[in-house]
Amino acid sequence: MEDHDDFAFEPIPGLPDQLPAGEALLWQGSPDWRALARSAFHVRKVAVYFGIVLVWRFATTGDMPLAAQLSASAWIVLAALASLGILHGLAFLYARGTIYTLTTRRIVIRSGIALPVTFNLPLALVESAAVTHQGGSVGSIALTVAPPNRVAFLVLWPNARPWHVNKPQPMLRCLRDVEAVARVLTATLAAEAGPLSAWAPRRGHAASPPATRPADQSTGQSAGQSIAI
Repeated sequence: MEDHDDFAFEPIPGLPDQLPAGEALLWQGSPDWRALARSAFHVRKVAVYFGIVLVWRFATTGDMPLAAQLSASAWIVLAALASLGILHGLAFLYARGTIYTLTTRRIVIRSGIALPVTFNLPLALVESAAVTHQGGSVGSIALTVAPPNRVAFLVLWPNARPWHVNKPQPMLRCLRDVEAVARVLTATLAAEAGPLSAWAPRRGHAASPPATRPADQSTGQSAGQSIAI
């Protein structure tokens, strides 16, 4: 995992406090910033948009000399470069400021640039998981929270599953080796649910354990409470 010097005050990178007795750290990771730029900040779609605008500009000024066309279209190129540069910069900063943590009792997402937010999700409240691939070994894991618990989409973004605004799903986004992380998460959730409730997140689909226990009291959550951020 990368060093995060800006958060040197944290006792454990990505965690606001030391882990309580009986809780063990299993895995930590951060998003791949290039994949995050493509999936969350849509840099490819922005590039295509400016490409279409540029082509349209040339098509509507076909009677002008080439030098005049290039001069008249320079602002489009500059706007495209500036927009893509800003979006790539935001993706880099978000990826640098984000740490996903999996322990034996919970999933913690620390994310943000100016005002980092730490989100704690007890494993007992994870109803299902879905793994999606974005090319190569990079992918994301979306987590369905057992009702009636809810999370805030805007507070969680970009660590939220796209287009799931009414029922937001926390997401471990753009992981470099998503299959390895999914295996660790599968084993941890199976251990949390019990030996008769072993389950595995399937590629592109949600998989659910047969039963969900009330959250461990050490996490400060219960199955009927809203998740605190």
